[in-house]
Amino acid sequence: MAMTITEECINCAACQPECPNDAISEGKKVHEIDANKCTECKGTYDEPQCVAVCAVDCVVTSAAVAC
Repeated sequence: MAMTITEECINCAACQPECPNDAISEGKKVHEIDANKCTECKGTYDEPQCVAVCAVDCVVTSAAVAC
């Protein structure tokens, strides 16, 4: 499963340098996470680092968006 950045993103870019897989990039409206690179930081950190630093809590699992 990968993380997803929702429309609430304010483009602060705090998450981008925290990603150990370089999976986050600036999108047209909000930052985006490449699902092929995202590992949810499993094996590296206890929690996804993008979630830990997000100022507006707009990073969720892709499964949460599909609901």
